[in-house]
Amino acid sequence: MNTFRMSVALVAFAHLAMVPMAHGQEQTEPTHNVLEQSEVEDTLHVTPSENGTADRWIPLFNGENLDGWTMKINGHELGENPLNTVHVEDRAIKMRYADYERFEDRFGHLFYQQPFENYRLRLEYRFTGEQVPGGPGWAWRNSGVMLHCQDPKTMRQDQPFPVCIEFQFLGGDGTNERATGNVCTPGTHIEVDHQLTKAHVIESKAETYHGDQWVSMEVEVLGSNRIRHYINGTLVHEYQNPKLDANDPDAQQIIDKAQGQDKLGSGYISLQAESHPVEFRAIELMPLNSDGTPAPHRPAPTNEPPPSQGHEH
Repeated sequence: MNTFRMSVALVAFAHLAMVPMAHGQEQTEPTHNVLEQSEVEDTLHVTPSENGTADRWIPLFNGENLDGWTMKINGHELGENPLNTVHVEDRAIKMRYADYERFEDRFGHLFYQQPFENYRLRLEYRFTGEQVPGGPGWAWRNSGVMLHCQDPKTMRQDQPFPVCIEFQFLGGDGTNERATGNVCTPGTHIEVDHQLTKAHVIESKAETYHGDQWVSMEVEVLGSNRIRHYINGTLVHEYQNPKLDANDPDAQQIIDKAQGQDKLGSGYISLQAESHPVEFRAIELMPLNSDGTPAPHRPAPTNEPPPSQGHEH
């Protein structure tokens, strides 16, 4: 099997200013805020698949540091990493709470440096250890990857969740069923079987995964048309036509800036930290054409990508 390496420029997206909020400052270790860069180089690996076509997977995480990623934690400025919440170890991104006394609603999201529209994203995740004191009960062994996120620079300092679509990860308690791979809709709505639903959590058909085992996820995102969730290679969820929720104040601001457009067709990707230790590794993305076929990597659209805020995930 031959592997080709191609250098690809990743262009950071235009941004809006955040609304500053007064909060007490803690000693922080900043993350690599490469969102300030106008151009970043990445490597494209082209690996022939079994049917002879080329699958183009871009590694979004280098396994060594947080280059290309920026943390946003509720109550803190973009790029701050209070109490070393996110760090890299053993070629994995780890959300940890060893230095926390209590959670205090410090929900976190680690953003990749550029937005995408049509793509497949895959990674492995697992939950470890115990939830930090003060974390919500629903956040026990709860995390996710956020899709079509608003630009993190447009988030309020005290905004707990970005406006987005969430591919939710859940872990089992060793006994009861608790399916992973659900969809949550902070500041957004979706259609299931082409019927609008305003439910915040729509459950998947996935199995329950107990303990600290690694679980593989993959998502196929086709702009504002269709999104499919896969867990360990099995399709567990499909929905259509994501849109912004005009009743959500943060989403409404995005709609206003888009001159009334509520369609949600592109945005940033982020990894979630919700009070339970979680790890992510092998994070890769394949750019797609609008019909779902593999596409050469190219810069994201130059129009401001939509997104939204959140509630309980």
